[in-house]
Amino acid sequence: MPSKRKVLPPLDYLLAFESAAKACSFARASEDLNISETAISRKVRLLEQHYDVPLFVRGNRSITLTQHGTTLLASVTQSIDILREASRDIFANHQANTINLAATNSVAALWLMPRLRKFNRSNARVKISLVASDSDAECLANEMDLSILRGDGSWPGYEAQLLFGETVFPVCSPGYLARQNHAPKISELPDLDLIEVTSSHAEWMTWKTWFSHQEVADPPLDRAVAFNTYPLAIQAALDGFGVVLGWGHLVDHLLASGELVRPTGEAAVRTQSGYYLLTNKSHKGFPERQIVKDWLVEQSAQRKRYG
Repeated sequence: MPSKRKVLPPLDYLLAFESAAKACSFARASEDLNISETAISRKVRLLEQHYDVPLFVRGNRSITLTQHGTTLLASVTQSIDILREASRDIFANHQANTINLAATNSVAALWLMPRLRKFNRSNARVKISLVASDSDAECLANEMDLSILRGDGSWPGYEAQLLFGETVFPVCSPGYLARQNHAPKISELPDLDLIEVTSSHAEWMTWKTWFSHQEVADPPLDRAVAFNTYPLAIQAALDGFGVVLGWGHLVDHLLASGELVRPTGEAAVRTQSGYYLLTNKSHKGFPERQIVKDWLVEQSAQRKRYG
């Protein structure tokens, strides 16, 4: 009895045979499989040699299945249809399991986007659909597989895993700092061009609350300019508009590249809040979600530690 390895011919022989048998033509099989007619004829001939039986009766301009060919075609068609259906299911499930990841505008633009390209190169079969919003309700919508939000770690119905804490300090462009002729003291910051962020989240830190932690009472903020999202405020700082509050981890890559600097040195405010990765406990897990979740936790583990 022949070994199992020798019983099965190469799949491309069977595909060529099936296409030629259904089309009753090597030429039409060539068009169907997008390979040359010579290649179709050769693969069928090799399949006949594999089984040592004729599968077609060849005429001048036609081919007809032999009895062996008819018998083989029924089994080949059934088997390849099963493989085709399995492939369609895999692709369909892959599309259905695209990961819906929601995050605040700041996290999406400044923490996730610089990392996504590398993730995509390493995980070509996993797709992330990213939603950026400062609305907690939108980030926690039922269709979201994973969310990243700022808070104290308590979200009923969600598993929460800390990605990074909240450390806040002034940042500006090197060019803006150079125009000040000296590194400003904290008490001198209100005299500079401060960049503020307007938000419906009253608990988010503003210049007023940052100064209160630094025991600077009622600083004049007349020169402050406001933007409605944090990424816009950071871009304004990069463009030399002035000084903005920088969130550690969100601006680390800009500090590392030298695009931003800390004009007051190590002065910072550490809060009890943090940014958490949230998973709805009522949602059934699936491999793609776990891949993205593990990647986010890995990125968190590589973060700089602030005191």
